[in-house]
Amino acid sequence: MSQHDRNEAFEDELDADDSIIARALKISLSLILLLALVVAAVLVWRHLSGPEPEPVEEAEAVDLEALLAPEAGPRAPAARFVDRTAEAGIDYLHVNGAFGERLLPETMGGGVAVIDHDGDGDQDLLFVSGRSWPFDPEPPLEAASSLRLYANDGEGGFEEVTEAVGLAGERFYGMGVAVGDVDGDGRVDVFVTAVGPNRFYLNRPEGFVEVAESAGVDGGANDWSTGAAFFDADGDGDLDLWVTNYVQWSREIDLAVDYRLTGIGRAYGPPSNFAGTHSRLYLNQGEGRFEDVTESAGLIITHPTTGEPIGKGLAVMPVDVDRDGLLDVIVANDTVRNFAFRNLGGGRFEELGTEWGLGFDRNGMATGAMGIDAGPALGDDRLAVAIGNFANEMSSLYLSQADPSQFADQSIAQGVGAATRLALTFGVGFIDYDNDGRLDYAQANGHVENEINRVQASQHYRQPGQLFWNCGADCSQTFQPLEASRIGDLAEPIVGRGLAWGDFDQDGRIDLVLTQIGGAPLLLFNETDTDHHWLGLELIGRAPNTSAIGAEVRIEVAGRELRRRIMPARSYLSSVALPLTIGLGAADRVERLSIRWPDGELQQIERPTVDQRLRITQP
Repeated sequence: MSQHDRNEAFEDELDADDSIIARALKISLSLILLLALVVAAVLVWRHLSGPEPEPVEEAEAVDLEALLAPEAGPRAPAARFVDRTAEAGIDYLHVNGAFGERLLPETMGGGVAVIDHDGDGDQDLLFVSGRSWPFDPEPPLEAASSLRLYANDGEGGFEEVTEAVGLAGERFYGMGVAVGDVDGDGRVDVFVTAVGPNRFYLNRPEGFVEVAESAGVDGGANDWSTGAAFFDADGDGDLDLWVTNYVQWSREIDLAVDYRLTGIGRAYGPPSNFAGTHSRLYLNQGEGRFEDVTESAGLIITHPTTGEPIGKGLAVMPVDVDRDGLLDVIVANDTVRNFAFRNLGGGRFEELGTEWGLGFDRNGMATGAMGIDAGPALGDDRLAVAIGNFANEMSSLYLSQADPSQFADQSIAQGVGAATRLALTFGVGFIDYDNDGRLDYAQANGHVENEINRVQASQHYRQPGQLFWNCGADCSQTFQPLEASRIGDLAEPIVGRGLAWGDFDQDGRIDLVLTQIGGAPLLLFNETDTDHHWLGLELIGRAPNTSAIGAEVRIEVAGRELRRRIMPARSYLSSVALPLTIGLGAADRVERLSIRWPDGELQQIERPTVDQRLRITQP
């Protein structure tokens, strides 16, 4: 058969197929039409033969927007935080030394400590600053000291006493601060982290004396230390020292990395461009001396392939994760997995962050982790761990499960996730701003790049703080974000870093202090309108741990149990007040106050009077 014949035969087959398809289509349409007519006839017959329909009342139109909105629940009480920084006498300005080279430390500091330096019962403020760089060709005039201490007059007014107490005269590139009585003399001592050698100040009757080198805690000359904490790591009764280090940094390394952003040029580079480091653990040997046991304690965490250090730590949180009575340690690492060190006793630790579910976020990713806090925020036995993360990464909220050492990131489910996604968060804290007995949640925010808005329209260098009300069991989501218009001056946009708290005017309400890069802090007095009751507790432990760091307090009130722990090392580069201020809600009577002192001794006080501050000394 010729090609022409093949083509004609193929076309004939197509015509035949088309004819068959057309006939099938006509039959199908006819059947569909017939079926529709039958259904219509049945419906008409039922209508004509059925009973008269009963009249119905007109219903209001359904509000689809309200129907689809999340369950409302109780509305968060408005918070009133009032900025009284200048009025209270705080004239401190943070110095970061920036002069155009965009060096990474310039955008990372500095912290603040709430500390009773003179033992008068008032909560004083110690600020940590950087300094101008020694290689700045035109260094500006700056304060004589990188530390500034302001004494509280008992009513929320402050007077600078830096020089009077021996802290003036030394400028260094300070970062964070830890406090605690390390020598058992009843006075709170101070450790300050830095870019370069750290500082350690023993609080003597004549003033503070710097002893870091002789005490063995100055660290490496090239270390960049950040968060630090005093706690009893080896169970011998005195306070040991944990110091986190950030990245391996120098001006030469930073300039060689030469991180740039399109449209900006040279910018502050992420830590992913720098090698990691190790935390350091110093065990207290008494008489103001410490021993570096970093390696033997199990703190050397390296990459299995390269052998290089993994950690890029910014914040540290001692907390008893597995409820064995020993304080474990969680380290917030920037851009690499977080660490969780299980305390094995005797000053030895085992890193189990990934196994415990604290290493990564809900998506299995490492985050730009900055600040950290932990506590019983859900009002039950579950431990909540909050970690502030980088911009476009929601803050993490890890909750322990049936097994207390197993965690899940439930930031979205608990109401924190969506509202924190855009913020770049440093300081975080569980605080009870309205004294209802439930721990609320606060954040200090601010970007690291001062020109970020030029390349990311959704980002700003200065960012408002955030506050979340703890709604308790009455809401589908525990934490309810408060609008900026309902948190007072906490909504003031700043380049937020440190966040700490205490009751500065002794009115029974938690006040806040936030630090910022290259500017003044925010000293925020809590003037929230509430008639809730409260109880203040200042615990004096038995020497050598007179600060009672690690003590656990339980309050039985109105059919519930409130639990709090003495642990000043929290948030970002900061230390919070040692005295506890505990909201009691509407209850005007406490059934029982129980104190588990750091050495395990249990003390119980029946029905302490509310709305007062108690000073309790360990028997």
